[in-house]
Amino acid sequence: MTNHSFSNRDLSVLWHPCTQMKDHETFPIIPIKKGQGVWLEDFDGNRYLDAISSWWVNLFGHANPTINAALKDQLDTLEHVIFAGFTHESAIKLAEKLVEITPEGLNRCFYADNGSAAVEVALKMSFHYWRNQSNESGQTQKTKFITLENSYHGETLGALAVGNVPLYKETYAPLLMDVITVSGPDCYYREPGESWAEYSSRRFALMENTLQDHADTVCAVIIEPLVQCAGNMRMYDPVYLKLLREACDKYDVHLIADEIAVGFGRTGTLFACEQAAITPDFMCLSKGLTGGYLALSAVLTTNDIYQAFYDDYQKLTAFLHSHSYTGNALACRAALATLEIFQQQDIIAKNQTLAKTLATVAAQFHDHPHVAEVRQTGMIVAIEMVKNKRTKEPYPWQERRGLRVYQYALSKGVLLRPLGNVIYFMPPYIINEDELRLMAEVAWDGIQQAVRD
Repeated sequence: MTNHSFSNRDLSVLWHPCTQMKDHETFPIIPIKKGQGVWLEDFDGNRYLDAISSWWVNLFGHANPTINAALKDQLDTLEHVIFAGFTHESAIKLAEKLVEITPEGLNRCFYADNGSAAVEVALKMSFHYWRNQSNESGQTQKTKFITLENSYHGETLGALAVGNVPLYKETYAPLLMDVITVSGPDCYYREPGESWAEYSSRRFALMENTLQDHADTVCAVIIEPLVQCAGNMRMYDPVYLKLLREACDKYDVHLIADEIAVGFGRTGTLFACEQAAITPDFMCLSKGLTGGYLALSAVLTTNDIYQAFYDDYQKLTAFLHSHSYTGNALACRAALATLEIFQQQDIIAKNQTLAKTLATVAAQFHDHPHVAEVRQTGMIVAIEMVKNKRTKEPYPWQERRGLRVYQYALSKGVLLRPLGNVIYFMPPYIINEDELRLMAEVAWDGIQQAVRD
């Protein structure tokens, strides 16, 4: 079988995500035959360096032998069981491990299917907490959520409502609940000579004012710690998280940390919240949780939240959320194997060294005449391609110059998937220095091609 034959079969029956399918009339879809380490191989024998971890999920390479062995063992024991009234060893061990490694005070784990579902759980759980408390405190008016501009939290309706990327949100606006949106700490807009910390601190005044004005009606603030990944990989300083935690405590509002994309080592620490030494009221985890193998998410929360739902059945305070595949045994076992790799191979320490190499290979982009900024947080590097470097004037989105980089990179054996005109590197943690240099060289040449006219 060839790429052409599989592509034709695919396009006759499938509808792909985040894709204008008409594009594939001129740019073929690529069928993958197998993966090994950081490499993917198609049916024509072409190989592609997976520089974006297959949508930010793959941490330790494709066909990882440790995760493979764990799944094979689990498959012979238990594939799945209903998670209401039943449990199993892998789900228990994973929850115990997540409680152990997440910030202190997160003592309860609720499983869901994917990142958007985790956000839905956190939103509902926060609202329901205040509802259950209303008999004593009278805070029945707490129904709103605060979010940051340029944020992204998923594409189910609740998650989409608390996001703020226009491309995702505007089409479905009539279906979405109203939220309060606050201008964020995106350090791309800082003044010349202003540090990330100074700018992030200065921008927090907008959040402080919003909480002061709306705390009585707000359930929670939801935030992506340190990096707004789908929002063009925009970044900010940990001081904003520290100030936000203090303000949420002051105004009696929950803090939801969406670590779906940034968790599990992406920002230089196991979880981004660690860099501000804070514990959120809810932490949403997914993507890298299973090492890129299976769909699974978890919401970690506190005993205080849990106890607000714990009562006699007749009180009707139980949390109302379920998925058929909640706590799937195969997914939980893959997650356990992933966390074992972190622990046994001291991945966070290794990533700190790898991040320095990543910074070195990306350094050349600082001087590119059509790059406004090169920014990095841990194992994430973003390169902002612009029409005018001095003024930061962007290229018109209709020109799709990022797509030119994508197409060029594929022709050279590297999978990059720019966000508009932002080229980013988010590779698996097993990538080596030669592969990092190849990734950067192809990205450089791709930008050269994209800005030619």
